[in-house]
Amino acid sequence: MHIGVDLGGTNVRAGLVQKNNIIKVFSSKIESNGEENIVVNQVINAIQQVITAEVESIGVGVPGILNTQTGVIYDVQNIPSWKAVPLKDILENHFKIPVFINNDANCFACGEWYFTEESTTENNLTGLILGTGVAAGLICDGKLYEGRNCGAGEFGMIPYLDHNYEFYCSGNYFKHFHNTDGEILYNLAKSNDKNALAIFEQFGIHVSALIKTILFAVDPQTIVIGGSVSKAFPFFESILWSSLQDFPYKPVIENIKIKASKYENIAILGAAALHAQKNS
Repeated sequence: MHIGVDLGGTNVRAGLVQKNNIIKVFSSKIESNGEENIVVNQVINAIQQVITAEVESIGVGVPGILNTQTGVIYDVQNIPSWKAVPLKDILENHFKIPVFINNDANCFACGEWYFTEESTTENNLTGLILGTGVAAGLICDGKLYEGRNCGAGEFGMIPYLDHNYEFYCSGNYFKHFHNTDGEILYNLAKSNDKNALAIFEQFGIHVSALIKTILFAVDPQTIVIGGSVSKAFPFFESILWSSLQDFPYKPVIENIKIKASKYENIAILGAAALHAQKNS
């Protein structure tokens, strides 16, 4: 058994994982503006709610930059007090079992590869998160590729048009350009609202440009889209594929698979799978 922890800017979720199944999940709010030790203790408390004597390791996914070897987390998004937190050492000293820490996009990619059918058929997968931000995790030749500073896959920061991909391909796009919320547009699109459908088509053209960059950079077999915007994928899937047809390497487009994630708790599963990546 292993524990996966999904730490966000407002919530922490911990799950007890046995093989491919989440046996128990505990979720709670965090005091994101609280002092460092307050948030650390809230993470510890979440783990304590699901841990058993059979647990062999703990994996934690965080929305920030970190050193995956030392487990020190730097400048976590939406938790201002976390400037340099040695979370790996803190948790290992408390629970006396190995702890593995990575960013949330890498955990998403690990979960999609390790716990789905792709693990038996493919060795190259990109997990693309489209939520409040844009980031990706890369599985290359069957292993998580982090880069030297755990910065691989930060496609959202690449310049695009007058800003960057995150500005145009995250949920914030709908606020920046249409002064509305993506959830509202999603519900309107489900009712076949023409304006909402047109906005998602515009959004899909931008996401297509992002995917072209990913294809040039890493040429994966599959791109799995996660994050809050992924549920709207059916509303921009068609225009995305149409916009990809001018990609210069035709075999890439003929062979690439692009799909939305089907798993609600994939971040917990991915964090729990970090031990397997480190030991592979």
